[in-house]
Amino acid sequence: MTILLLIVGIILFIGLVVIHEFGHFIMARRGGVDVEEFGIFFPPRLYKHKTKGGWDFTINALPLGGFVKLKGEHDTDTAKGSFGAAPLWTKTKIMAAGVVMNLLIAFVLLTLLALIGMPKLVDNQFTVKSDTKVSKSVSLVGAVEKGSPAEKAGLKADDELLAIGPKGHLQALNANSTLRDFTNKYAGQTVTIEYKRGGGPVQQTTATLLSPSVVNASQKAYDTKVAAAKTDCTNIPLPKGYLGITPSSYTAQRSTWSAPVTAVGVAGQFTALTFEGLGHAIGGLGSTIAGGVTGNSAARQNGQCSASSQVSGPVGIFVVLKAGSSLGYQFMLMIIAIISLTLAIMNILPVPALDGGRLWITLIARAFKRPLSAHTEEVVNATGFLILIGIVILVTIVDIQRFF
Repeated sequence: MTILLLIVGIILFIGLVVIHEFGHFIMARRGGVDVEEFGIFFPPRLYKHKTKGGWDFTINALPLGGFVKLKGEHDTDTAKGSFGAAPLWTKTKIMAAGVVMNLLIAFVLLTLLALIGMPKLVDNQFTVKSDTKVSKSVSLVGAVEKGSPAEKAGLKADDELLAIGPKGHLQALNANSTLRDFTNKYAGQTVTIEYKRGGGPVQQTTATLLSPSVVNASQKAYDTKVAAAKTDCTNIPLPKGYLGITPSSYTAQRSTWSAPVTAVGVAGQFTALTFEGLGHAIGGLGSTIAGGVTGNSAARQNGQCSASSQVSGPVGIFVVLKAGSSLGYQFMLMIIAIISLTLAIMNILPVPALDGGRLWITLIARAFKRPLSAHTEEVVNATGFLILIGIVILVTIVDIQRFF
């Protein structure tokens, strides 16, 4: 089931790219602009098919998005059926159509999730309290420390923890209790742990929890090292826990009449969080550059940490989809909805080579009544694309180091 959900998640992610580009495609055709190519992902080309409509459908090798190639894409082109010859309002609709499609998909998915059970991803996630009920709440293993009692007991990340306690006296883990409560209570003792993995049957294992003296000594050593490093962006191992896991949880909330309202509220909330993350990433990049220029290694390290922790690329997306597949279809749909929302946000920003960049360049040029020459337009977009590719490569390297 987990593998099936992962495959479905990947297909849905590719579907977001197709839907985004279909927005451009359909709006161009309705606006009288000829489409030359509809491409999934970026070249080099892997597959090409000439359609009856006269445009090429292609599948390409680099999973960084997609594109619709229009006739006469330069703002100075004047041939019939070219993008350049289209009215400004038509151009605006074509360039904004992909963003609109992604926003619609995010809204539909979030509304559906609010009806069937929306995963709670942040503590203060938006809901209409009078019309919200918790439909599911489980304790999970977030991560397992090496050499810990949990690792020796065979527990793995994303296992669902059901109960813990001395043999014959298991106590259920639920919304009113936390794993920390039980591990503190049974510190130094051998306990039985009941769990499920990937939707499979209930299993049991035993673990001897660490003693308070070992855990306290580990915490003290960690605090000392962090203080000496003068930064929290280090490779210092985290302090030991009694069981040796990073606890996590999965909660789903259902609504009825307020589902569309919840969808809009959650979309707005995650939009704000996305811009906040972008702010941290840009600030971290600035610190990295400043630290490198001035030779301040601490500033550079902190900047790298702040920037890299806020972004993720194709590898990171795959890892998130893989992790989400073990939590069920609702969590998978939530990931897809957030990715769709993020695609809309990123594509409306004034970044050359992206939809927003091209739209803002066109609007500014028209405002000054001085359209960019074909050469200038190509240089701006090519430079933006190269920078974008460079960022993706760097983020991919960071993702590989982070997840593998």
